[in-house]
Amino acid sequence: MKKYYLLLSIIALLISSCEKDDFCIEPVTPNMIIRFYNATNITQTKPVTDLSVYSEGFDELYTNANLDSILIPLDVTSNQIIYNLSSESNLDVITINYDIEEVFVSRSCGFKAIFNNVSISSDISNDWIIGLTETLENTITIPTIDNETAAHVKIFH
Repeated sequence: MKKYYLLLSIIALLISSCEKDDFCIEPVTPNMIIRFYNATNITQTKPVTDLSVYSEGFDELYTNANLDSILIPLDVTSNQIIYNLSSESNLDVITINYDIEEVFVSRSCGFKAIFNNVSISSDISNDWIIGLTETLENTITIPTIDNETAAHVKIFH
C-alpha cells in the first residue's frame, strides 16, 4: 500500500510541477498604417501605382505595388525613422519621430512598444505626395500608436 501512495505522490508532484504552455498569438508591437487618398476628392481612397517603400538600413517593404494602404514598422531601437516612398519614379521622404514606451504583455509575448507623441512630416517637394491632412499640410501629430485597428496616417496624392 505504501508503494501506491509513493507512486501516486510522485505522479501528483510531476503533474503539479508542469508549466502551462504559453503561446503569443496576438500581435505585439503595432505597425503604422498609412492609407492613400485622392487629393481632389479627399473622402475617396486612391491606390498608388508602382509604389516602393524602403528605409535605409532595412529591407525594402514594398516593390512596384498597387495599394491603397500599407503597414510600415517603426524602429524600436531609435526615436526616428525615415521612409522613402516612390511612385512612378517620383520620390518623397517621410520622417517619423516618436517616443517609445515599453509595456509588458505576458510571459510568452514579452514586452511591446507603444509609440507616443508621433510626429510625421513629409518632404513634399512637388513630387507625388501633396499632403498628410485634409487641408494638405505636410506635418501631422498623432498622440499614440498602440494598435492596428485603423489607419494612423492619411497621405493625399
